[in-house]
Amino acid sequence: MSDRDLLFYDGACGLCHHTVKFVLARDREGTQFRFAPLQGPTFAATFAEAQRAGFPDSIVLKTADGRTLVRSAAALEIGERLGGGWRTLARVVGVLPRWLLDWVYDGIARVRKIVFATPEGACPLLPPELRGRFLP
Repeated sequence: MSDRDLLFYDGACGLCHHTVKFVLARDREGTQFRFAPLQGPTFAATFAEAQRAGFPDSIVLKTADGRTLVRSAAALEIGERLGGGWRTLARVVGVLPRWLLDWVYDGIARVRKIVFATPEGACPLLPPELRGRFLP
């Protein structure tokens, strides 16, 4: 098993695209995360079809220790893994009730494809140093 979390993202979502870029910029050595689109074969091979149907189409995090996190739990874990100020922010926000955090997450998810248009070149050619961090 890898010691990195596997962050699945919606490859057609502008907000998810920016989230991946955000995480890449803060995990410069590539020790915390690998990435794969929800629409790809890695996602299909990792989760059974029935399980995939129950996931949101935004972010799904498969942690290195085998947990599967979605919605606000995934976002908070990403902050924890990034460390530093992001860990502190995740812990402060994490004291709020999960139902409230998920409500906010779901509200953003409802408008994300309208507010955050898919950027041109959302699937650009990756530089060689980043290719190994992405799975199909």
